Amino acid sequence: QVQLVESGGGLVQPGGSLRLSCVASGNIARIYVMGWYRQAPGKQRELVATITEGGSATYADSVKGRSTISGDNAKNTVYLQMNSLKPEDTAVYYCYGVILHISATRVANYWGQGTQVTVSS
Repeated sequence: QVQLVESGGGLVQPGGSLRLSCVASGNIARIYVMGWYRQAPGKQRELVATITEGGSATYADSVKGRSTISGDNAKNTVYLQMNSLKPEDTAVYYCYGVILHISATRVANYWGQGTQVTVSS
């Protein structure tokens, strides 16, 4: 089994900052990509940011310049620092990983349970 557990969500005022964390655990052979998606009420899940094993990062245009994704390969952990938060950033944020299980021959996509981020005054 592979589990992804998020933390760091909460209520923040517009213009504020939050740092999300996600730890991957279990029978992991290798992590190729980790990242974050979000889903606002009534909307489809969308990419926020991803980072590869080698450290290459990708950002959605909506968060570019306001967010930084980083990873700690030794800890199987990914972080998302979000600054200058806006009400439209309100969503459930899901951790995502492209991970090779130790008993698998191909990678699979794994998801966390999600953490709520609410930006409101």
